[in-house]
Amino acid sequence: MATAFLTSSFILGSSSDSGHALPFLCSNKKLRSRHRARYRNPTGFHAFCQSKTEEKQIRRYSPFLEGASVDGTASLVPDDWQAVPDIWRSSSEKYGDLVALTDPYHDPPSSLTYKQLEKEILDFSEGLRIVGVQPEEKIALFADNSCRWLVADQGIMATGAINVVRGSRSSVEELLQIYHHSDSVAIAVDSPELFNRISEEFCSKAVMKFVVLLWGEKSSLVSDGKIPIFNYKEILDLGRKSCKRKYSMYEAINSDDIATVVYTSGTSGNPKGVMLTHRNLLHQIKNLGDIVPAVGGDKFLSMLPPWHCYERASEYFAFTRGIEQFYTTVRKLKADLRQYQPDFVISVPLVYETLYSGIHKQISSSSTVLKLITLAFIRISLAYMEFKRIYEGTYLTRKQKQSSHLVSIADWLWARVVAAVLWPLHVMGQNLIYSKIQSVIGISKAGISGGGNLPSHVDKFFEAIGIKLLNGYGLTETSPVVAARHPSCNVLGSVGHPIRHTEFKVVDSETGEVLQPGLSGIVKVRGPQVMKGYYKNPGATEQVLDEDGWLNTGDIGWIAPHHSIGRSRRCGGVVVLEGRAKDTIVLSTGENVEPVELEEAASRSSLIQQIVVIGQDQRRLGAIIVPNKEEALLAAKNLSLVDIDASDLSKETMKSLLSQDLQKWTSSCSFQIGRILIVDEPFTIDNGLMTLTMKIRRDRVVARYKEQINNLFK
Repeated sequence: MATAFLTSSFILGSSSDSGHALPFLCSNKKLRSRHRARYRNPTGFHAFCQSKTEEKQIRRYSPFLEGASVDGTASLVPDDWQAVPDIWRSSSEKYGDLVALTDPYHDPPSSLTYKQLEKEILDFSEGLRIVGVQPEEKIALFADNSCRWLVADQGIMATGAINVVRGSRSSVEELLQIYHHSDSVAIAVDSPELFNRISEEFCSKAVMKFVVLLWGEKSSLVSDGKIPIFNYKEILDLGRKSCKRKYSMYEAINSDDIATVVYTSGTSGNPKGVMLTHRNLLHQIKNLGDIVPAVGGDKFLSMLPPWHCYERASEYFAFTRGIEQFYTTVRKLKADLRQYQPDFVISVPLVYETLYSGIHKQISSSSTVLKLITLAFIRISLAYMEFKRIYEGTYLTRKQKQSSHLVSIADWLWARVVAAVLWPLHVMGQNLIYSKIQSVIGISKAGISGGGNLPSHVDKFFEAIGIKLLNGYGLTETSPVVAARHPSCNVLGSVGHPIRHTEFKVVDSETGEVLQPGLSGIVKVRGPQVMKGYYKNPGATEQVLDEDGWLNTGDIGWIAPHHSIGRSRRCGGVVVLEGRAKDTIVLSTGENVEPVELEEAASRSSLIQQIVVIGQDQRRLGAIIVPNKEEALLAAKNLSLVDIDASDLSKETMKSLLSQDLQKWTSSCSFQIGRILIVDEPFTIDNGLMTLTMKIRRDRVVARYKEQINNLFK
């Protein structure tokens, strides 16, 4: 079916149905009656440029990106950006003919230079203006990582509109909820498969001005034809061939304008849309270079979903350095690491855990002699690195009192001597074994880890074999990076120092009193990257963001004390995290899980008396369960699992019953629970595991069963 659409300055209809385009689209009789001059173009569409004075229109634009062409001014200088899309003009001028991105796995495969990328973003943004995108409107961008995601994201921002992002693997209910709550007016989707999956619900329950299809053919879509649908190329063509319209007012995008809304809590409870401004994201772009010293021509491998704020800010920053980005997938990661030999990989801990497991699996499958030799060299290198950290002053401690000069000197000398003895063997391991591992993994400068806790054994292993991992920390609410380990001061066990212009403090969870270095409490941060607030949720905003700009991260941690001498002399001020005080669980994949949904569903089971969902920094969720023993025994008898005269259940039978019932009651939830830990003692006020208002103290439960939880996830 032919499509048609209208803006106050352009009307476009297909040549097959131009006579019916106007009655369908024009609700303003004055617009319908105006005289139009008609121009043909070779695409089969007709463009209508109005000849009379239009109604008052405002054009928002990215100042440095479009300032010279829009209003004839160019007052800004490179790097003096006011809006995120401004970076593309700077990068185009500096790195014009360098390849910016390579996307080999989409159809068609794509490769764009910096000049071409800037041009594509400009054309896409102009095409969006033509199909009716207005400043400050919300446009939903539901798509996965690709070069076209980047162009769509930046094209929307460049119009002064706000994009609302989510991935294609989200449920239809979640996407519809986000669309409605954000007040989005149109949608850009990844593929025909995604559109066909959501179209029935969206077309019946949502109002959409238009749909943009980023990849694939419109012929594959299931559509009733009532909503205009444009593919990626059509939007670009509209932007390239648009008439030069005149606006009654031109307004530059302000740094404090909202650039994007990112939803963090999935489908459980009320959605929380984090409002990030251009200033928030520009802080990341301008300051991540302290952590990632990228230079023109460096190769980056990109695999995280771009709606994940960590990947998004990292990409923006990287493109200001003239790097070449290769898009990959989890399935293609191993091959692409070997093929592209990237200088940097920015990913979540799970990726490095997977690489670690793969290496050890390969070692285990080797001959007995080779396996023993390899493991011996690794143990030697682990010991060498331990002593190296001591004499370099990067050995983490929370002790406030530093050692005496005499003890510190003796400690330093001993570490130097032992390290000197181990060094030849470490070098031998590097030449014989580690170099081969490095060629397979291919990360030549550094792997950047964020979005969850990096396990200590993984961290130390990569350090031992000569692959640098830099661990960072942040939240969607902070755009996201607030701290990271620097290449020159890589303190293992920490998330590094606060990045520039960022303040940290640790406070007592009960009194709010600021704690001394080394003491654990609630971590709070303040800086230019802290969000504007939660969209349409001032109550939730007030709970985490105070009037002085301090954001309650919900994390428990401490700040390392400053020592002028000794093994920890370079660690002062680094941030160490121990867990989360608030309920949200962050898996090692970077996914956020609200456990309340699962716990409420599970509590419907008569076999479960109490439950706490766990899984922070793990691959999968687990649960600590206090069973209802009487109901469990009755159920076992009804199922003939035990004799009718039985008075108790074995541990295995109890676990089997609970697992089956848990799966039954939580099957409709967004996430599933894997392993379970059964405990006999109920959570009560008396034992400190419940508050006076009868709420389970999640952090205290996890702390009490810490050892069992570690064993559970081994």
